[in-house]
Amino acid sequence: MLCFLAALFIASAIHLVPGQHVQVVAQSNIVWLAAGFALAMLLLYSFVGLYRQGSTPMGLGTILRRALLALLIGAYIIYLLISEVANGPSAGYVAGFVMLYLLVGLVMVRVAVFLMQRAIGAPRVLIVGTGAEAQSVAQDLSALRRIERKVVGFYPTSTEGPAAVSGDKVFSRSLSIEEVVRQNDVDEIIVAVREQRGGGIPVDQLLACRIRGTPVLDLAGFYERAKAEVPIDSLKASWLIYSQGFVQGPARRAAKRVFDVVTSSLLLVITAPVMLLTALLIRLDSPGPIIYRQERVGLGGRSFMCLKFRSMRTDAEKDGVARWATQNDSRITRVGAFIRKTRIDELPQLLSVLRGEMSMVGPRPERPSFVAELQEQIPFYDLRHSVKPGVTGWAQIRYRYGASVDDARKKHQYDLYYVKNNSLFLDLLVLIETVSVVLFREGAH
Repeated sequence: MLCFLAALFIASAIHLVPGQHVQVVAQSNIVWLAAGFALAMLLLYSFVGLYRQGSTPMGLGTILRRALLALLIGAYIIYLLISEVANGPSAGYVAGFVMLYLLVGLVMVRVAVFLMQRAIGAPRVLIVGTGAEAQSVAQDLSALRRIERKVVGFYPTSTEGPAAVSGDKVFSRSLSIEEVVRQNDVDEIIVAVREQRGGGIPVDQLLACRIRGTPVLDLAGFYERAKAEVPIDSLKASWLIYSQGFVQGPARRAAKRVFDVVTSSLLLVITAPVMLLTALLIRLDSPGPIIYRQERVGLGGRSFMCLKFRSMRTDAEKDGVARWATQNDSRITRVGAFIRKTRIDELPQLLSVLRGEMSMVGPRPERPSFVAELQEQIPFYDLRHSVKPGVTGWAQIRYRYGASVDDARKKHQYDLYYVKNNSLFLDLLVLIETVSVVLFREGAH
């Protein structure tokens, strides 16, 4: 934003046409142009997936290609914006100057931030625990560049089993946590112990550190912040009860309903040609109905008929037994393989959104037989039914396509994050990134 404002102020003062003294962009339009362009770039970066921290980090080459794509589209947008308000025929010159200045400014800002981080150093973290959970937290901190942290060491507890970490980084219990924090300039403490009962964790020392200003996170809090998921293996009902979030008040429900109706109506109009073509191709490809109706579990555990374009043969489940879809599933038709990969098969669910059975964004609905199985194997699985199921969801943009209990378990952690933190902004972000997932073939086999 600051780079863009500076670029426009400079560009508006430059005499781009020799011999003429023309203010290319009026001062009154500069702020509006800057705000519009900043919003456009925010949406573009989200659209190409640069704000997404999925289960597999993107490589540098992928990041650069997507950033370049966003900048090229942004250059065209700023050209169109300036063309509307420029005084004279110089919009192209101004747009080029602005994008060049913006690019140089962004590089300078990144270099300045990098040098500042090198000078200050990454925040220093003390991990309480030496078990498998502590080792996993340390590995995740090392892998997640978005929240760079330096692990200063591990503090053992008296009730843990065999240690998964060892060496110089394990502090002696002869020192108190307060002493370790003070001597090692610790900025944050993460309690990576699944079972916290039995007095093994020095709660009084952690409280003293917290009062002195050192943040203390448990496993659930750490993973919610770091990976936008809620880990269910270490989750306690008390955390769900007392933590912030899980707000489903009347105002939120009303706003979400308006958002769903408006968005689904627009998408039905926009995608109508695609849906008509898909219906024709399905009819030509294989015998059977175009629309497939299947019972799914929705809000409050109530069942509804979910609509999809048929992507499998009509005898896919002729014995009546529900089966998970698999990669290269022989039951999938030729057209079905394409519409499943591009998510076109989900478009009829926009009608379910209009009817109020589904939302644009929410946990994906499952079949009753699968729900019964998953409720027995996955803790707090019923919580996903506290909101309407969605055409797309947080789990769908954060995790690859999966069709097993283990995949459902992992996706449930993302669904819990959405249920806890859902908002219109998060819904909009999910919709934008869903388009990115489809375009870049992520999240689907």
